[in-house]
Amino acid sequence: MDSAHYLRFILSLVAVLGLIFGVLWVVRSRLPGMVARRPGAAGRRLAVVESLTLDVKHRLVLIRRDDREHLLVLGGAQPAVVETDCPRAAFTLSGPEADWSDPTEPETGT
Repeated sequence: MDSAHYLRFILSLVAVLGLIFGVLWVVRSRLPGMVARRPGAAGRRLAVVESLTLDVKHRLVLIRRDDREHLLVLGGAQPAVVETDCPRAAFTLSGPEADWSDPTEPETGT
């Protein structure tokens, strides 16, 4: 192979990469909701926290608006609000004093 083939290969690769980045730029500028942005972007008040597919037509979506969360069922004839102002899950981590004994071991009576 001579250098003309290598040059054509490199130019083709640059053209394909340019097309990919060009399409990505157009999609991000024209359809801002379609491409996921980094979490916690400044100025964002609305976010999809979690989504669960129920069946082919219905989806359960937990959205956050400011400091409130809302549970919605989307799909079918009309979307429905299941719960508004959902409380956030309060998980507590147990300290080192927690009982992490093996349930298969017999307890010692000390």
